[in-house]
Amino acid sequence: MKKKIYYHDTDCGGVVYYANYLKFLEEARTEFFSDKGLSIKELADQGTMFIVARQEIDYKLPAFYGDILDVEAVISNITAARIDFDHEVKNRNNQVVAKAKTIMVCVDKTLKPKTIPDEIRKKIS
Repeated sequence: MKKKIYYHDTDCGGVVYYANYLKFLEEARTEFFSDKGLSIKELADQGTMFIVARQEIDYKLPAFYGDILDVEAVISNITAARIDFDHEVKNRNNQVVAKAKTIMVCVDKTLKPKTIPDEIRKKIS
């Protein structure tokens, strides 16, 4: 996913505020599901949601106002109720700005873990 950095994404020094990377990663995962023909909203309406159980992020280089970042979301592991995403965020010079790992758990409407439905597993595998 391409992400243009706007003024509101930065701190007073013009550097991307560290917590905003979490939004970028979320957007990339949403685009990942969309590219597989899955709507996060429709899944939630049907009683299947994915919540973040763990987030790791390593910041390698700063990104700045006006940059265009490439935010990658790749599944590295799937279990019965869990999806592990690996992320890389790169700048226009193909330099790694941040690396992250997100562990998602499949839950029902009451936020209790549930098995990832087969039709979803097939589309994302």
